[in-house]
Amino acid sequence: MSQPKPRSLNVELPAELEPVYANFAMISHTPSEVIVDLAQMLPNQPKIRVRSRIIMTPLNAKLTLRALQENLAKYEANYGEILVPGEGDDLVRSFFGTQPSPETE
Repeated sequence: MSQPKPRSLNVELPAELEPVYANFAMISHTPSEVIVDLAQMLPNQPKIRVRSRIIMTPLNAKLTLRALQENLAKYEANYGEILVPGEGDDLVRSFFGTQPSPETE
């Protein structure tokens, strides 16, 4: 049995589309949906503002995960390994370099 030919997609990127910068994500799900809230976390700011919500089927979420993994592997092949802070590290401190106050330690 021969493989079907990949079809060509015509993806339109509207001129008025505004990019959203996100450095924080919250992911939740229901039996039929995966919800990804993308947010901006800023140093010394107590609030995290959700900038975009993406809702997709579990199948599309899995395909998106696969596409991200493939693209990150290509990125690392070109630019080197992306280092992730260790499990014992405080991620906020690792990303923003903030030091805890003496009262919180």
